[in-house]
Amino acid sequence: MGLLKILTLFLLLCAGVKSAHSLSWLPCMFSDFIMVVNNEGTRDVQLQQRPSILQFGQQGDSPVNPHAITFLVIPSKVNLHSFMPDTDVDDLDCAIHRHNTEGVHVKWPSQKSNEYNSWFSISLTHTQGLFTVSGILRYPCEPPSSGQEDVRNWPAIEDRQTLITSVAVILKTLTPTVTSGLGFQKTLHCQFAVDHKTPNLTALWYQQNHGERRTLFSHASRSGQTEGRGVELKNIAGGDLSYTLPFTEVKHAGMYVCSASVFPLSNSLDISLQIKESPQVSLNVGPMLTLQEGEEKKLVCEAAKYYPLDAHIAWYEEDPASSGQRVGAPLPKALDNILLSSHKNNMDRTYSLSGFFYLKASLRQSGRQFTCTVSHTSLRMPIKKSFILIVEEPTSWIFTLTVCSVIVMLLSALFFMLRYLHRASKHSLQKKPY
Repeated sequence: MGLLKILTLFLLLCAGVKSAHSLSWLPCMFSDFIMVVNNEGTRDVQLQQRPSILQFGQQGDSPVNPHAITFLVIPSKVNLHSFMPDTDVDDLDCAIHRHNTEGVHVKWPSQKSNEYNSWFSISLTHTQGLFTVSGILRYPCEPPSSGQEDVRNWPAIEDRQTLITSVAVILKTLTPTVTSGLGFQKTLHCQFAVDHKTPNLTALWYQQNHGERRTLFSHASRSGQTEGRGVELKNIAGGDLSYTLPFTEVKHAGMYVCSASVFPLSNSLDISLQIKESPQVSLNVGPMLTLQEGEEKKLVCEAAKYYPLDAHIAWYEEDPASSGQRVGAPLPKALDNILLSSHKNNMDRTYSLSGFFYLKASLRQSGRQFTCTVSHTSLRMPIKKSFILIVEEPTSWIFTLTVCSVIVMLLSALFFMLRYLHRASKHSLQKKPY
């Protein structure tokens, strides 16, 4: 696609054409089906891609590039420019292909009585994901000689041909990709327009996830029949088909499709909803851990209730005094004796994981800082939880025995002194004459 844009820009600059940044035209890739005769002499259908130009103007305008196929979009009741926010032409990817109505031909409300229509689908995608536009172009032409329009009877498009078209149906979303945590309200934007009033519109939202399709909302304008919820019916008349999820859950992740159909045309847009919930990280010890030399402790770092699945836990050891140095500070040492639990599936479909190791305290480790680092796709920076290890020398058994003996002797002396004082007080009371 980049090479196509470069070649087209070169041709137009050589011809002294107006700057493409006015969005008076766009380079596109046209995907067409052509008939070929194979080695066995039978006709076969092959997909062919050719560079083309999507040009905006009036009937009778000259093509900006006479060497390419030109789809000249003339004004209709649907203004394609109004569906494209101000953007640079280099930030747009344009694709055009035949739109198959499965051989169905009906009189389109905005066409002349003697016109026959061929249809082309157009897709405009912002390279930074700001919006996506999907439309169907109406091309009045001669009917096929066979009387039926299908892939084998489509009229051929010549390499330098100009096709006078107009927009019949169009969809736009400003949210082609939506990322959300759990428990949020999210709106999937979808806007539509049709080139005639009071169309027989069928609006539809459905979700595709793991190969399954689930209908969320449908509305038929002619019958007024509505199923499902999530779309404000009062907004449909103004062209707003936006769908709202009141409370996001893991089950809501997947591809959503906004569809607007006006027989025999059907147009749709894909919107991706990604659920990313950050892990809750905790340690089984406080900020300070005191152990005696030789004592062993299991240290656990838990990452809980995150989504999607992939999470990484690592432990590091470092000297907090040297880590504050600006120059020459040693890097934290990654511990290689880490064990990981299996992923735990929670009731809300989130996951939990723990990484642990067994620490046997030594005096040389006293004052060292141990840090658990948890990485996950929902995090811009890893989450870190740390503690400082304090290692004490083991107490001698002789010292312990001596201290215990002294305590016992003091308690015994106190006991006898209290007993003596009690007896003396009692004897003194007995000698008094009153």
